[in-house]
Amino acid sequence: MEFGPTLGLIGWGLIGLLVLYVMFVAAQRAQRRDAKVSVTLVLVLLVGGMALNTLGAGLVFVQPQERGVVISALTNTGYRPAALQPGLRWIVPYFESVKTYSISNQTYTMVAKSAEGSVQGDDSVSARTSDGQQVYFDASVIYSVNPDKVVKLHIQWQGRYEDEFVRPRARSLIYNRAAQYTVEEIYGSKRTELQQVIQDEISKDFEAQGLTLVQFLLRNISFSPEYAQAVEQKQIAQQNAERAKFLVQQQEQEAARVRVEAEGVRDAAITRAEGEAKALQLVADALRGNPDLIQYTYVQKIAPNVGVIVLPGGGGGGGTVPYILDLKQLLDSLPKSTTTLTVTLPVTTTVK
Repeated sequence: MEFGPTLGLIGWGLIGLLVLYVMFVAAQRAQRRDAKVSVTLVLVLLVGGMALNTLGAGLVFVQPQERGVVISALTNTGYRPAALQPGLRWIVPYFESVKTYSISNQTYTMVAKSAEGSVQGDDSVSARTSDGQQVYFDASVIYSVNPDKVVKLHIQWQGRYEDEFVRPRARSLIYNRAAQYTVEEIYGSKRTELQQVIQDEISKDFEAQGLTLVQFLLRNISFSPEYAQAVEQKQIAQQNAERAKFLVQQQEQEAARVRVEAEGVRDAAITRAEGEAKALQLVADALRGNPDLIQYTYVQKIAPNVGVIVLPGGGGGGGTVPYILDLKQLLDSLPKSTTTLTVTLPVTTTVK
């Protein structure tokens, strides 16, 4: 919304009409025609044109996102000390003019890709680390004009602050601070620290010049092809080492599992052997206290309908006479016992 230029255009239009009117009257008189000059019309056009031109030169509308610096021929310094605030403002016509500055956020980008940066072509910041490696930074500086210091900014830089201060200062700080870190630190653990260090220093410098830093961004960091290849090979080696470590852990776990199983089998065998030994010890103790127990146990294992047992005989001579044992008589003569003993003997039985 430009009130001043609009009013000035109208004023010049009225003066133009006045000139055409005078030329018309002069042409009529040159042809010896009766043409009178209307003084009233001349005065209206002249006064109206000058008045509108004066208003157009004195009225200034400042947008909400702007502040105005008044350049004045009526002051000793050549400018008003206070900036014009948003709204419709009045300045002295023909003796003062206004230079407006945007206080909105602005972004200055320095990247390798020409389509994204503020400068065409590769505009990334080249720097060398403390260990001599070449690195390339893509960075963005987001800032704004401090509305309270816009007059100071105009005096020092006018409209050149982006090209002559923002760009060179940011590039210089990136270059100098990168030289304090190794390439490993920039690539890994201290990238955020580097960004914060640069941001803190830029913020101080901007504040002194009438600018406010909103944010500094390290968008991308790239390396020389030789170092990038070395990093890739290192990552591959680390992955291989991790894989080998994992395989070793698997083998150790499998060996531990087999060892536990073997220990379980061993413990089971020992337990079984101990049980069998205890059982044999109990049998020995029982037989030691009652020698006839084995005979009784043997007889108990015989079928209940067996009445006579024929045992093989022994002795010398031409033949062997078998023994005939009356099972009922033998059972009556043996002592009773509740101990059970398992014995296997070769016998021949006769069923009655």
